Amino acid sequence: MHRNFRIIDGKLTEVLEGAAPIVVYVDPDADERRYLVQDLKIDEHTLGSALDPDELARLEFEPEHAAVIFKQPKSYRGGGGSGSFLLDVISIGAFLFHDRLILVAADDSVLADGARFGRVTSLNDVLLRMIYRSIFHFLEHLKIIDKISDGLQAKINASMENRYLINLFELQKSLVYYLSSISSNEALIEKLKLNGAKLSFSNDELDVLDDVYIENKQCYKQAEVNSNILASLMDARVSIVSNNLNILIKILNIVTIALMVPTLVVSVFSMNVRLPMQDRPWAFWVILGLAMVALGSFGALMRFKRW
Repeated sequence: MHRNFRIIDGKLTEVLEGAAPIVVYVDPDADERRYLVQDLKIDEHTLGSALDPDELARLEFEPEHAAVIFKQPKSYRGGGGSGSFLLDVISIGAFLFHDRLILVAADDSVLADGARFGRVTSLNDVLLRMIYRSIFHFLEHLKIIDKISDGLQAKINASMENRYLINLFELQKSLVYYLSSISSNEALIEKLKLNGAKLSFSNDELDVLDDVYIENKQCYKQAEVNSNILASLMDARVSIVSNNLNILIKILNIVTIALMVPTLVVSVFSMNVRLPMQDRPWAFWVILGLAMVALGSFGALMRFKRW
């Protein structure tokens, strides 16, 4: 599947017919891959890297174009109904020619947010705004992770199950992926700055690239802080679950002992032998009173020992 775009009045506008300078390929099929490799001379390995979520961000120069691979978080859909909070990242390939920009990705979120592509002036500008957009997505996902973490913390405080801890482990794992991806994007941005002249970046575009670098740096710091906080509190949260389980076991033991004490008194007077007061009409109330006294004594002992 592919979509065509043009820059019209400073805006990125999708067109349905005719040749377009900006083409987005989403999970290209065999025919589209053959066109990209054979007709546009895109390296087959680099094309595969654009669809590989584990690929690192990088910049490569080919005879007729520059290949830019950068990272972006995958669209979050609330765990897909499975209760999983593992957030993934994807790779996006941008192949910059003299007169066209080819974008390749496995996810359909490429160029979905057209509002962030207003007032674009060139293909280079579109590329830089896409990289900035990926940073914005990382920041938005960090906010989502923070909210999910707070919600899970509230559930852990009253829970004795492992599934909330597993969700936190998944969030921590996601942050590790995010840190790696953001760091990889930072190396890419630095390489773009060093090769600005080779890529024909204007002074304004170089200024935008500096802003993108600063935003990416701040994004990495925020992700690092979130990861450190989540990791440092993980042991405490595990202890909370263990403590909740210990409290439950303690309550069950107290209830069991509290029931055993009056049961012992009643059982003594229920033996099939001759016992004192067995011929007295008020014996039942005496035995019941003794059971209550035993239960009250146990309650007083609990209060004295602060159990």
